[in-house]
This record gives sequence, structure tokens and C-alpha cells, in this order.
Amino acid sequence: MNVCTLRLRRAACPLALGAAALALVILLRCTGAYVLLAGGTVRRLPVYSVERADKAIAITFDCAWGTERTDAILQACAREGVRATFFMVEFWAEKYPDYVRKIDGAGHEIGTHSATHSHMAGMAEGRIRAELRASSAAIAAVTGKEVKLFRAPFGEYDDRLIRTAEEEGYTVIQWDVDSLDWKDLSASEIALRVTSRVQPGSIILCHNNGLHTAEALPAILDALQTGGYTFVPVGELLLQGETTVDARGRQRPAS
Repeated sequence: MNVCTLRLRRAACPLALGAAALALVILLRCTGAYVLLAGGTVRRLPVYSVERADKAIAITFDCAWGTERTDAILQACAREGVRATFFMVEFWAEKYPDYVRKIDGAGHEIGTHSATHSHMAGMAEGRIRAELRASSAAIAAVTGKEVKLFRAPFGEYDDRLIRTAEEEGYTVIQWDVDSLDWKDLSASEIALRVTSRVQPGSIILCHNNGLHTAEALPAILDALQTGGYTFVPVGELLLQGETTVDARGRQRPAS
């Protein structure tokens, strides 16, 4: 179970918080991670990265459109012995069940990226639950495995989305290294962006059908493994037991 974390984004004195804000913090059920912002605003956060003593990291691929470059990604991961995490939208999983099987069969982890790839921040709770349940059911129908991770479309989230996802049993995953492959950067630009920003516990964002993602991947994997990093699926990167998430979205041990 996660516990509440109280952090100030600015150097605001906790004593300046009103009694109502302090009471709110005390009464919050710790089903997720909270950050206390300057002014007493409490906000839930997803996991952007993980505090690790080793150099474990995770590379992730969002799957929403197309498959043309997916085989090359899988081949690059297989050559380097890398297991990744793929976040799939329901309509993608339903359109390409053979790729869902192929990804799962290669030992990669699969999370949901929603049912419709809609803007879910501000979405009603009932619709959020429907998106999560439908997308996970589509994946589980192919793999036979429970889906435990969720990444919000566009990286957009609010308290209701995170709370609802956690109540549904998901850990909400963001990223701290954006490859920007969705901007159609060149392979060398993508590789440089990723390798220059990674730190132990990083979660790297890529897309399965980025124009130059597959081309950049061998250089990324080789450079980071040569640098002592080990790639693991997000579920294995996450810490077990009681944890907290700080104001940067970094998951840490609670103690």
C-alpha cells in the first residue's frame, strides 16, 4: 500500500497551512500517492520514476495506431534480451490480436492505455471505470492475464482519474524520459534524448509505431546496457511494500 507523502513544491513553510488543509491531509485514505503543493492544495500523482539502489530502468511503448514498425522493435528487444512494457488502447488490441499475442509471448508486460484514447482528465467516474474495464478485458481476452498498469492518454490526469484507477486495482504510470518519437525526430535525435536523460529508476516513453523509434532502439539499448543499466518491465521496476511518491513523481520507500 502506498502512503501519503507531504512535499512542498516551493519552499513554503508547513506552519503556514490552514487548519482545514492539515485536517484534509490527515484524513486522506492512503490508497495512492499525494503531494501537498504550496498553498495547501493536495494532489494525487502517478509514478514517473522509481528510486532504485541499482541501475534498473524500464522502456515503454504506447500502442494506439498501426503496427508497421512493431516487429522491428520486438526484434531489437529480443537481440538485446530486453523486456519492455507495452500500454495498449482497446481498439488497438482488438484490431491486432496477433500482435498482442506476439508481445505477450515474447515476455513483455502489457498495460492498458484506455479504451478510446480520449482525454480522461475531467471525465466522469463511471466513464473512467468503463474505459479501464473494457480495455483490460480486451487485453485479457487474448493473453489470459490480469492487467495491473494504466497509462493515461496524452499523459493527462487529475485526482479523480488516479483515484478511480487505483480503486480499480491499477498502478498509474507516467514517465520521466520522453523520447519525443511522436514528433518524428530522427533516430539519432531520439537516441540522444533518451540516453542523456536516463537515471536509475527511469521510465522511458516511446511509441510502437513512431516513425524512427525502431531505428533508434538498437543504439539506445546498447548504449544504456553498456553503461550498466538493466531493463525490466515497469511492474518489476516498481517498489514493493509501503511506498511514497514525492513531488517529482518518484516512487520511494515509505521509511
